[in-house]
Amino acid sequence: MSARTGLRTRIDDYLAERRRLGFGLRSRDTFLAGFARYVASRHHRGPLTVGLMTDWVRQGKGGQGSPGTWARRLSKLRHFIRYLKQFEPDTEVPDESVFGPEPGRVAPHIYHEAELVELLAAARSLGPRGSLRPATYETLFGLMASTGLRVSEAIHLRDADVDLKRGLLTVRQTKFAKSRQLPLHPSAIEALARYRRVRARHVPTTADSPFFIGSRGQRLGLPLGERQAHRVFNGLRDRLGWVNRGAHEAPRLHDLRHTFAVRRVMRWHAEGTDVEQMMLALSTYLGHAEICYTYWYLTAVPELMALAGGKFERFANVPGDDDA
Repeated sequence: MSARTGLRTRIDDYLAERRRLGFGLRSRDTFLAGFARYVASRHHRGPLTVGLMTDWVRQGKGGQGSPGTWARRLSKLRHFIRYLKQFEPDTEVPDESVFGPEPGRVAPHIYHEAELVELLAAARSLGPRGSLRPATYETLFGLMASTGLRVSEAIHLRDADVDLKRGLLTVRQTKFAKSRQLPLHPSAIEALARYRRVRARHVPTTADSPFFIGSRGQRLGLPLGERQAHRVFNGLRDRLGWVNRGAHEAPRLHDLRHTFAVRRVMRWHAEGTDVEQMMLALSTYLGHAEICYTYWYLTAVPELMALAGGKFERFANVPGDDDA
């Protein structure tokens, strides 16, 4: 690394370029800042080496990580290192196999219709009795299930973002620094209108108020916290005792988003819609920066694999293809 242009400057330039392409990169900023601090602590001079990078990667999670964890961290670092090499040609680029293959993504839990009904009923039964809390979580979880919103997007909605006259949600500056408008099903419009009426009886709001608000003590009228939403969901999940069909430790709140995508594609299959033609629309609706992220949502799901297998079977059994 040249004395004239420091590592931190290169990182800032890299992040700025990626943000211009539409990526939020908040976690990547912290990640690469940690690498820059490590390099400075080692008083390293000259081109960055693979040894330096792997030593830093192993320090993640207090040095208690696994090869799989190290492979993920190294994969994230490689994106920046490849960018850096065009300015610092002597920079070493680590091989992808240093820590073995990066673990694949873990299959989600795809909720059955009955599980979604149970979840909303359990949210409706939350205490304290007579508070806004049951309506808040029933509506929050129902909206996520019916639109595929990320939990962060749902809890950051302002009241003005929920236009029930036009049946539109405005989701602002989300994960990839883009805003989008989502049309709502009539049943979702009805549920959101009902929550707004209930909320008005508890807390006065303005157009800039959060749509989903806290209802207890000092949190009354303030935005819900993401940890709070996960904690309530996990408590309801554990009470309901679902059989986990995913590869995570237990069904997750984020799996509502996966379920939305999978159920939409299954419906298109059932209706005879050209799914390939509709995937870009689904990707836009979900707020993905690249369509490959949408396709990931649809992989390793037994229900879709069964549909695909059935289509292949019908294709393979066309008349005249049997052996003579």
